[in-house]
Amino acid sequence: MNTPSLRITLVSETFPPEINGVANTLGRLSEGLRQRGHQVELIRPRQAADSASGNDDELLLCRGWPLPGYPGLQWGEVSMHKLWRRWRRQRPDVLYIATEGPLGLSALRAARRLGVAVVSGFHTNFAQYSGQYGLGLLSRLLTHYLRWFHRRTAITLVPSISQRLELQRRGFERLGLMARGVDAGLFNPARRSQALREQWGLAVDDLAVLHVGRLAAEKNLALLRPCMEALRRAYPHRRLRLVIVGDGPLRGQLEQQLPDAVFCGAQRGEVLAEHYASGDLFLFPSLTETFGNVVLEALASGLAVVAYDEAAAAQHIRHGHSGALAMPGDQAAFIDAACWLLEESETLRRVRLNARQHASRQGWPAIIEQFEGYLYDACRGLQATREQSPPLVIKPGSSAPHG
Repeated sequence: MNTPSLRITLVSETFPPEINGVANTLGRLSEGLRQRGHQVELIRPRQAADSASGNDDELLLCRGWPLPGYPGLQWGEVSMHKLWRRWRRQRPDVLYIATEGPLGLSALRAARRLGVAVVSGFHTNFAQYSGQYGLGLLSRLLTHYLRWFHRRTAITLVPSISQRLELQRRGFERLGLMARGVDAGLFNPARRSQALREQWGLAVDDLAVLHVGRLAAEKNLALLRPCMEALRRAYPHRRLRLVIVGDGPLRGQLEQQLPDAVFCGAQRGEVLAEHYASGDLFLFPSLTETFGNVVLEALASGLAVVAYDEAAAAQHIRHGHSGALAMPGDQAAFIDAACWLLEESETLRRVRLNARQHASRQGWPAIIEQFEGYLYDACRGLQATREQSPPLVIKPGSSAPHG
């Protein structure tokens, strides 16, 4: 059965070349939908590299405000009326709202007034992040707002089973599962570089213990130090070097706490892939991820991953087979899992091989096809509602409704 192409609007406050999981996912979805014949409009905050006249039928740039504590990320701001007027001239079939800030809220309001189908994504657990910063009251208020926001969309797409269960417990409704893919051609053990390892001070038989991600409080990075200390006590005759790829507000503090670590800063593309492939063991102590794209990237790169049993790790790691898992929050179990992986060289070799084999089957094309299906379902659901209850007709020349 042939399905019509759609005019799809993606609304996000972050997009490539910004470096984070949401931007990476939106970039993949946008590219994949266009390749499948859809017209894609993107609405996002202006970035430093954008020209002054960047707007066209497929791109609307809006004002961005810096997000406190997150240099390079922004809140987007555009009026609901501006979007309403734009979409009356060229109406989208369906919106996908990836972020729930002021930009996402304006888009949601405009789409509801025009009767446009809306699908939302739960990409970032801001309520849980605020708890990590000691803002318990703000966490409760954010949960209330996010629940209100997502209830007004046809379906909310979440990237992991654990995230879906968590949101269901908090009263969220109509949740759909849409995982993430990985480019196994880019993230590949074949990119391993001994020259890069030598820059890290490692010989062929030494081990690089890698962490990739944003260096921020919600990532539970305090666990890196005791984990490395335990590994060195357990294996005093093995040379281990902690290598940290990424940047963020905690970098200075971590450099003081981990003076022997190599800090590589933020990397992207083939250089990032080379960093992954040149590691051996991957530590991912975060407890606040909705998914954790870096886990799949590390697995695809042939790394033995140690993580808590949730989000991407829960979906893609079989404990003892393709990685090592610990119960969420159990620091001793996390450290024990890392030590177990290094007990025997054959164990490490087997786990790394299994990790690569699994991740190489997690491509983006199937994810994009699934996403397309959710968009079609939202359009069909709205059409069925219209047939049951005809919408209010707004006469030409009338002004936008208030509210």
